[in-house]
Amino acid sequence: MTISETLLPEFDQEMANTRAILECVPEDKLAWKPHEKSMTMGRLASHVAEMPQWASHTINQDKLELTPDFKPLNAATKRELMDAFSANIAAAREAIAGASDAHLSKAWSLIYGGKPIFTMPRAAVLRTMVMSHLIHHRAQLGVYLRLNDIPIPGMYGPSADAKTF
Repeated sequence: MTISETLLPEFDQEMANTRAILECVPEDKLAWKPHEKSMTMGRLASHVAEMPQWASHTINQDKLELTPDFKPLNAATKRELMDAFSANIAAAREAIAGASDAHLSKAWSLIYGGKPIFTMPRAAVLRTMVMSHLIHHRAQLGVYLRLNDIPIPGMYGPSADAKTF
């Protein structure tokens, strides 16, 4: 079994879980944030929605160079958020499916403002900086929703809002 074949079932499951939580984000709460240092709900949801795109960058480029003037997604509507997420998933899945083990073993770098942040094999980038990082921010988004009394879907079993046992 190839690396891509082992990654895709997990990718598909995590993207389905992510879609479920993004669908709960209310358009009228996009400006809400729990603390002055926190992102707004809209920006956090946008960050979650844009993260699958990182898989495409990781596979299709040798590095990603971000500059201080980089403009991340900040969806103004729920439709924009969900459309971006769907497009990013499709591109990411296609890139992962087409990547050979040899390619996924090659180094990839993230550079910010001309300074290297990290370099690691592409497969490791997909697991840590794409999948695990997305799961981390998805959980933050769940807290934002909970603080606004919005029911949360289960991710790895039922949530407190969907008790079934």
